[in-house]
Amino acid sequence: MGKAIGMVELSSIARGVETSDYMIKAAQVDLIRSSTVCPGKFIVIVAGDTGDVKAAMQEGLSRAGEFMVDSLEISNVHEQLIPALSGTVTVDEPGAVGVLEFYSVASAILAADEAAKAAQITLIEVRIGYAIGGKGFVTLTGDVGAVRAAVETAKQNKELYVESTVIPRPSPQVFQSLL
Repeated sequence: MGKAIGMVELSSIARGVETSDYMIKAAQVDLIRSSTVCPGKFIVIVAGDTGDVKAAMQEGLSRAGEFMVDSLEISNVHEQLIPALSGTVTVDEPGAVGVLEFYSVASAILAADEAAKAAQITLIEVRIGYAIGGKGFVTLTGDVGAVRAAVETAKQNKELYVESTVIPRPSPQVFQSLL
């Protein structure tokens, strides 16, 4: 995978599908996500080298037009972010659990990247938009001190922050439910 990600969130599903097609054709990027999110919006996430992501984002923003709700571009993303967005993370050593919740998909993605860069934690998942009313939330695990540091860093100066928690010793059933 690449070193950067870009996201465009639209209020039109039809325009979202079209926008994702144009973004992929504009540059050498991988399509991480192209799908509907609640409530009736569409999200496109691409990854690749920084220059390619910038080119895809330029095309995406142009094509989204009046249907653009939000956008995000992060250069030099943490290596754990794309697997967490894709839902492909396996956790070998469960530990404390941190959860960060946002009203914005973009804020959740930014927070996950910052949390992973702030401390030695494992991102479990970055869940965005679907079946959660358009919100985004991040789950992570690790040593309780690292989880606390990651959560504190990630929630600072974030727009549309809702709530967070750190569970030092989650029950095995709760931990399993997060995987």
